[in-house]
This record gives sequence, C-alpha cells and structure tokens, in this order.
Amino acid sequence: MNQYETVFILTPVLSEEQMKEAVKKYRDYLTDKKAEIVHEENWGMRKLAYPIQKKSTGFYHLFEYRTDGEIIKPMETELKRDERMLRFLTVKLDKHAVAYNEKKRRRAKEAKEAEKTEEK
Repeated sequence: MNQYETVFILTPVLSEEQMKEAVKKYRDYLTDKKAEIVHEENWGMRKLAYPIQKKSTGFYHLFEYRTDGEIIKPMETELKRDERMLRFLTVKLDKHAVAYNEKKRRRAKEAKEAEKTEEK
C-alpha cells in the first residue's frame, strides 16, 4: 500500500455546513474504498496566491491516507466534477515525505502538551 496526500480548495461562497458536507463526502469516499486515513487537517479559509474563478480566498483541507493506487484516478475525476472545488492536488508520498510528516505531527503534539503543562 502506498501513502498519498490530497489537498483541495473549496469555493469560499459555501457556508460552514456546506464545506463540512463536501469534506465528509470525500472522507466517506476514501473510507468506503478501504483507504486508511492517517491524518486530516482543516486549514480553514486562506487567501489564494492568485484569483481562481474570480475568487481570492478558499477553504483548504488536507487528507493523508494509505491505499492502493487504483482509487486515485476515480477520486480525482469526482473532484474535477464537483462544482464546489476550486483546485486539488494529490501526491504520492515517498518514505522521506512520510517520515517528515510523522515527525512534524509528533513535534506539534509535543508542543501542545508542553503548552498545556505551562498553563497548570
């Protein structure tokens, strides 16, 4: 099984509920196809580097998951057809990228725990 990372940008005209519904659709797609979701991050509303469809902001969301490669192409076709989607990018992670992501998550977790102990 390979590890992949998909980042997508949803149109900013969506309500919070509509945005969560779109994210849930792709989370469910991955789990239905037996993909193991390793990590998920909602980056929220961000300014785009350049306008896309006359929009200057968008909702960013990231999925990191393990799966066989055959589900990637149908998922990307679904992402292309979705009117709520501004852009998306799927990347196959090599062992170095997987190690980097795990290290980054571990550091973030340790920083959070240190912050909690400082509050006490």
